[in-house]
Amino acid sequence: MSQNLIEKIAQKYVLGLEPGQKVYSGDYITIQPAHILTHDNTGAVMGKFKAIGAKRIANPRQPMFALDHNVQDKSEENLKKYEGIEDFAKEMGVDFYPAGRGIGHQIMLEEGYAFPGEMAVASDSHANMYGGIGCLGTPVVRTDAAGIWATGKTWWQIPPIAKIELIDELLPGVTGKDVIITLAGHFNSDEVLNHALELSGDGIKSLSIDDRLTISNMTTEWGALVGVFPIDEVVINWLTQRATAIQERGLEGVPSDIDGGGKTHPRININRIKALCNENLVGDKDAYYSKVITIDLSTIRPHVAGPDNVKTKTNISEIEKQNIKIDKAYLVSCVNSRVSDLAEAANVLKGQKVANDVEFYIAAASKEVQADSEKRGDWKILLDAGAIELLPGCGPCIGLGVGLLKDGEVGISATNRNFKGRMGSREAKAYLASPAIVVASAVAGKICGSKKFDSVGLKSAIQISEKRKKEKTGSKLLKEFPKQITGEAIFCPQDSLNTDGIYPGKYTYIDNFTVEQQAAVVMENYDPEFGDIAKNGDILVGGYNFGTGSSREQAATALKYRGIQLVIAGSFSQTYKRNAINNGFIVIEAPELVNDIKEKFKLEVESNKLTIRTNIELEIDFEKSVMIYNRKEYAIDPIGAAAQELVIEEGLENWVKNRL
Repeated sequence: MSQNLIEKIAQKYVLGLEPGQKVYSGDYITIQPAHILTHDNTGAVMGKFKAIGAKRIANPRQPMFALDHNVQDKSEENLKKYEGIEDFAKEMGVDFYPAGRGIGHQIMLEEGYAFPGEMAVASDSHANMYGGIGCLGTPVVRTDAAGIWATGKTWWQIPPIAKIELIDELLPGVTGKDVIITLAGHFNSDEVLNHALELSGDGIKSLSIDDRLTISNMTTEWGALVGVFPIDEVVINWLTQRATAIQERGLEGVPSDIDGGGKTHPRININRIKALCNENLVGDKDAYYSKVITIDLSTIRPHVAGPDNVKTKTNISEIEKQNIKIDKAYLVSCVNSRVSDLAEAANVLKGQKVANDVEFYIAAASKEVQADSEKRGDWKILLDAGAIELLPGCGPCIGLGVGLLKDGEVGISATNRNFKGRMGSREAKAYLASPAIVVASAVAGKICGSKKFDSVGLKSAIQISEKRKKEKTGSKLLKEFPKQITGEAIFCPQDSLNTDGIYPGKYTYIDNFTVEQQAAVVMENYDPEFGDIAKNGDILVGGYNFGTGSSREQAATALKYRGIQLVIAGSFSQTYKRNAINNGFIVIEAPELVNDIKEKFKLEVESNKLTIRTNIELEIDFEKSVMIYNRKEYAIDPIGAAAQELVIEEGLENWVKNRL
């Protein structure tokens, strides 16, 4: 059966396959990613690593540490934390990049840890960005990171894969940021939630690498887990230019030059580029996609996202009429602080000054980016106009350091997130836009564009595919894994039931809260009566996007120890799904079953009943990969060996301990 590009890249990093077995969307697989990034959260991962009893990192060439989030904090406490991470890197022989070198995702690209046709992960949600050069990048949680350090591997379920077909080309002055703001704002009803996105179409060739990186980066905000562009001539040319620039620059400061004897970069060099060209990795022409979204690039116009969310967009010509005064402007972060972004900003700003009552902050994506920008003269133009320089790093994008939004203030930013309170006060408002709009707004003192555009309707389409019938892959149940589970369905019909509803935030940081105590308060914010209604052995059936919100692991742990056998939902937050499987707790997506149960209990749902005992006996047959209700069979994705092992061994920490 044919594979798309994402399935083909994943195939290269799977362990334990049967001879001839191929992997597809929906499969649970054990992966050994080429590289993993951790940043300031390295300290937290170190704690998990030590807690599972690990002494050495399985493959010191696999991880990379880069300090980038809180780089402005010069307190004794933070400096001590950074020193501890650096000492740990030296002890373990891991590549380390100190504060000021740049944002970890940018360094992953500059130093070739993220490479086309490979798979790289990060303990950070913007690992998607690596897809801009055809690298399968996806986030993992901190427990996963510790497991990868200790064993070199972790588990992954290949998400549903959608094709995003881009046709025609952008008008001059329209950027990759405008593309992703338009996509996220136009298709804003979870069309790509928890999907992997494969971008294609004739319009691709007109997009620069920086445009692609911006789009891939913010597929995260669109709701996706992966956003991969093809490995085409544009990518090969970028790599070749990068290899040449590295040779001219020299290898001073490049860690782990173990392959080239000090003469060749260990990850970006002509031999690797030739091998990539020879591999010619492309998806099969008849490959399956769960849906196809088509966008005519020529109909995209600059938009502003927000305030307070990414999925509300306003055409720049419309928002200008609102005369929205701003207090702060930002050209920082991993999404839009590369050389071309700074050049675009300087071009808009040349000969002008930042408005007197506006603070305009700039931070390059990396030290190298800043040096190139200084060499071009763009950096000086920005500073001369009144920009305030920050260290290369995340800073105000993540709400750290100087320049944060205060109560009542309005900011416009070229960053990737503008959630309420993200960049400072919850009583402030934050908008997102391209560098050109940010700079034009900083000069005008209000949100405005750098040039005028006509107003046209966006040309787009979405086509949903019939569910693919996969070939039998020979996947078998492990001996200790149950063949069947039966139980009564307890129905919690709310869609987008968030983790605070499942496990209240006020308990999250009580470190000595036992699993029994967690179980006693589960669903307290959703339905205070849940604890009295639920019985041991129940199967919880939820709505769609179950477990959205924060990444707290207790939202899975608490249900497990309350005696719930497993959770079935129309769809899950991918982070919740990871946390559940990492706890050895089964979760199953069965949208057709959820729809049928919602219909059966329509009156109760409409009357806002929160927890419903259904008297429905559900049977899950893991051997046949089906669920049975009222004599009707519902197909479910097989529980792969990787997930089975975690269930059998009661979670990822035990799984790792048993392999040390």
